[in-house]
Formats: sequence, C-alpha cells, structure tokens
Amino acid sequence: MESLRVRDVMTPDVTTLQRNDKLTLADDIMRLGRIRHLPVLDEDGQLAGILTQRDLFRGALAKALGYGERAQRQLMDTLVVKEVMTAEVLTTTPDTPLAEAAKCWWNGRLDACPWSTGGG
Repeated sequence: MESLRVRDVMTPDVTTLQRNDKLTLADDIMRLGRIRHLPVLDEDGQLAGILTQRDLFRGALAKALGYGERAQRQLMDTLVVKEVMTAEVLTTTPDTPLAEAAKCWWNGRLDACPWSTGGG
C-alpha cells in the first residue's frame, strides 16, 4: 500500500453539480447513478463544496415531516444545492500517497475526499 497513490483508486471521471442546481436534479443523479457524493463546482469550474446523500436528506425536511414522495420532490425543487451542500471540503491530489490520504479520511471521519489537480 505504500507505493499506491490516490490516482490508483480514484474515480477519474466524476459527475458534478453546479451550486445553483436544484436538489431534484441532485436526487435524480444520485438515485440513477447510485452515487452518494457529488462534487459541487462554482461558476468558474472550481470546487465549491460537496453534496452528500446526508446533505440531501437534511435539505428535504419534508420526509421528516411525513409528506409523500410527490410533496418531497416539490419541496426539493424549491431548494438549490448551495443551500444544503458542505462548503468546507478536504481535498487531495492524485499523487498523494494512499496511506497518507487514508489517515486524513480516518481522522476526519470522512466518507469521500474529492481530488484536485489545481488550487482547490
């Protein structure tokens, strides 16, 4: 594992969202693609945050209030990604040793860590 790098296990072509995308779009992408984490990009294509299934569920409070699926989707259609995403994101690079990245994930109790070749 010492010689493995993040690039050896990362997903190279990821689906992303924009900050102003509706939560219904995010929900559809996550369900259809069986994706639990989506990087969120700003208007310049830079990483602005990450949207997790947990964020999505928190944003869709209708479920907790006992609304049906149709009402949940109507509520999610009024919310945009930037309102529920996690903006503070720990990133790594493709060349980071996998053991080093794993320590960060473990210590931070993270489920995902976007990789970046640039400044964030």
